Parts: sequence; C-alpha cells; structure tokens
Amino acid sequence: MASIQEFCRWGREVINTEVEALKEITQFINDDFAKACQLILACKGKVIVMGMGKSGHIANKIAATFASTGTSAFFVHPSEASHGDLGMITADDVVLAISNSGTSSEILTLFPVMERIGVPVISMTGNPHSAMAKLAKVHLCIAVSKEACSLGLAPTSSTTATLVMGDALAVALLQAKGFTANDFALSHPGGALGKKLLLRVMDVAHAGEQLPLVSNETTISHALLEVSEKGLGMTGVVDENNQLIGLFTDGDLRRTLDQKIDFHTTPIAQVMTKTPTVVNGNILAASALKIMEDNNINGLFIVENNQPIGALNMLDMLRAGVI
Repeated sequence: MASIQEFCRWGREVINTEVEALKEITQFINDDFAKACQLILACKGKVIVMGMGKSGHIANKIAATFASTGTSAFFVHPSEASHGDLGMITADDVVLAISNSGTSSEILTLFPVMERIGVPVISMTGNPHSAMAKLAKVHLCIAVSKEACSLGLAPTSSTTATLVMGDALAVALLQAKGFTANDFALSHPGGALGKKLLLRVMDVAHAGEQLPLVSNETTISHALLEVSEKGLGMTGVVDENNQLIGLFTDGDLRRTLDQKIDFHTTPIAQVMTKTPTVVNGNILAASALKIMEDNNINGLFIVENNQPIGALNMLDMLRAGVI
C-alpha cells in the first residue's frame, strides 16, 4: 500500500503539471481570443456550448458561468442535437464547440447544418490543425504539452486548460458589458450572495405594530414591558413629534440596575442612550450589518426624517441569511 508521503507527492505532481499547463495557454490569449469575445458580444441570441465526454462536462460548466455573468448561454449535447435538439439553435446564436482533439465526430456532423442555418462557430481545441479548428469561424487553442495523468491518457491538464479558457472568455465579456455585483445577484437570488446584494434593510426589519416604541415620558417599568413584548431587546424613545430621540436596550438596563433607580417613577428619557445609531430604509441589509459590527451594537433603528419606521437586530440578520 502507498505511503502518506507517496500520496502527497503524487498529488503535488498533478497540481504542478496543471499549473504549468495553464502557463502554456496564456500564449493563446491573442487576436483570436479577442475575436471570439467580439463575436459573442455582438450575439443577439444565446451562446450554445457543446462538447462530448469530459469536454461536455466542462462545456456545461462554461455555459453556467456565462449565464451567471451576464452572457445568456446554455449547454446542448452534440448527440442530442443530431436527434432534434439542433432546433434550439437559431441564426442569432453563437456556438462554442469544445473538443481537445478537434475531431469529435458528433460535433463535426453538425457543422454543415450550422453553416446552413448561418450560426457562427467558435471552436476550442488542442489542435489548431484539426477539422474543427479549420471549419470554425474563430479557433481558440487550448493545447497543453502534458496531461497530469501518469499514463498520459485521462483528460486532466487539458480539461483544466479548457475550463480556464472558458472562464477567461466569461470574465472578459463581463468586464466589456460593465456587469456589476448587483447584476450578478439578480441571477443568484436564492444564494447567500444574492441575499447580501439584494435585501434592503426594510426587507428584514420589524415595522408597524411590531416596532418597539415608547414616549420620552414613559417610565422605565413600562418601557421594559415594551422591550419584552416586541422581543428585539430594545425600544426606541420618541418625543411628542414622533422624532426618535433615544434608545433603551438590554445594555442600558444593566447599567441602570447599578444606579438604584426607581423603575416605576423614573422616565425612560433619563436613562436612555441619547445618540442611537440609525440608518435609512434604502441601504442594503449587508451594509446595516457592517454598521452594527463596526459599532459593536446588536440592533438598529431605521428612520425617515428622523421618524422611526423600522427596527432590527442581529437575530433578524441571521434569519434572513445575511450573516
């Protein structure tokens, strides 16, 4: 049985081989790469990515990366394309066909049909002299000198190079389109990133009858009832014009206990925090979270014209998936 040292050595050899392969393909970021970007950028339809076997798995991932970075794309299996799925492709589309050898018969079979439809093809192969390279409108070379597989057979370095070339295309197009983090979030609304970039603070906040508020003349004992009932660990304090003038929190309560004050007669205005940290309702929940962390506070009030319209705490952020 192999030793721990041998396993680690073999693993490092694979990684080092693939790193060298990636260095090799930087030479192919050239005029052809720019032409491919321009062709996709001018596309009025979708980018159809296809490949067989391991190239097909990589093609599927490249299509997903395109789609999530502002370039509308999907994967079509070449064999299925020959049996009806070719109907998904229109003259407004661009095909990105991937094959390390450049001789995939399933893809080559489709070239005459795609030419008849008028669909431009970008081929991505490891052989610039292959049939796919010669038939395509633009060819992207992904040739590597060595597979990381010790037998030199399993697609390893070549698939990594293909994946990275696809990423290079996707990111170059992202930058050309001015694609933003907010745009990215719109295609990822269910993920943590989407929540951080899309959720506004009012989407998370308590409002209306759930908002803990007392007047400045309210006694500490009645303010504590409001804190307990609303369950946010705090209450806002407002004046006669409904202007937020202070905040009373669990921390304020602990400090008040040390002062031996009569809770039944002392107004809350006497022990409240008079300069609470507040935000407006339009900021992102993630931005509000950072404000809370920077100020080492557990809750925030949201105001409009200094009138309280919402409140939230760390637990609300956690429930909403912002944390």
